[in-house]
Amino acid sequence: MNAPALPRHVPLTVAFRGGYPENVHYGSLAVVDAQGRLLASVGDVETPLFTRSALKPFQAMPLIARSAARDGLGDADIALLCASHSGEPMHVERVASLLARIGAGETDLACGSHVPFFFATTGRSPEPGARFTRLHHNCSGKHTGMLMLAHALGQPLTGYLDTQHPVQQAIAASVSHFCGVPVDQLVRGTDGCSAPNYAVPLRALAHGFARLTREQPDAVYGDAPLRTARAMSRHPELVSGQGRNDLALMHAGRGDWVSKVGADGVQALASFSRGIGIAAKVSDGALAPLMVAVVAALDQLGWLDDQHRADLASLIPPPLKNAAGIEVGEMRAVLTLG
Repeated sequence: MNAPALPRHVPLTVAFRGGYPENVHYGSLAVVDAQGRLLASVGDVETPLFTRSALKPFQAMPLIARSAARDGLGDADIALLCASHSGEPMHVERVASLLARIGAGETDLACGSHVPFFFATTGRSPEPGARFTRLHHNCSGKHTGMLMLAHALGQPLTGYLDTQHPVQQAIAASVSHFCGVPVDQLVRGTDGCSAPNYAVPLRALAHGFARLTREQPDAVYGDAPLRTARAMSRHPELVSGQGRNDLALMHAGRGDWVSKVGADGVQALASFSRGIGIAAKVSDGALAPLMVAVVAALDQLGWLDDQHRADLASLIPPPLKNAAGIEVGEMRAVLTLG
């Protein structure tokens, strides 16, 4: 069996020491409009790459299109269904409330558990003996949406992560529809939360995000795409959490940007006013160089003013200092969109 072709990434971000390059972070980035036209790019935007949590709006779409009105899902609920949340009380309580609507609970979630992101991003430590459940998992909102879709379809809640379960069949159809990749050509893997995940070209992921911004109802999913994106943009604190990049990006966008990060160096973003989507991947999976590259791309596209730059300053690593406090280096973007 031949090994899959490796993506042809290029340098996006470089850490310099004494003005000389030390660490080079490779990756790719695509800028696409809602009609699927590639407006700008750098690197490889055609080789399928795993989307990880950047896929969440499309994973939630079948439920939102089918049941948002019937189940009384508000914008805050929808935002949480698309979240990689930090496990803060507002996240955990809303997940529990949504599960209760279908008579389900924490043990029905198949995502596992981990220490909430809240502690790492705020520099705090859990209380001694603190116990965290599946409700605290950053993907518990997504899994709750899958359980709610199973309930809406009259299907068993058990086995909802199986690729042959109607829930995952509906999600695969949604990913295919928005990203423009036939279902039988989707590259499938298993995400960190045990749910099926798909690899698509960055060009396709950016197109999918651009389609979320369209005012016209979607032929298949009606007004669910725009409602989903608007809900995420209006409630970035539920999609993300304190000190997180999606919260910073959507706050900076002032209601015009919808943003979703994915593990291991994936970022997708779209502008409602422009109808344009962006998708980026840093090959080493590091978040800091990814953010440096994304902010640089937004600047090159002319999306940033001085206030945007100030709002996004927290995403840019400060100059590197050694143990004596001497400034010894910095991280800079080296990409040029073409």
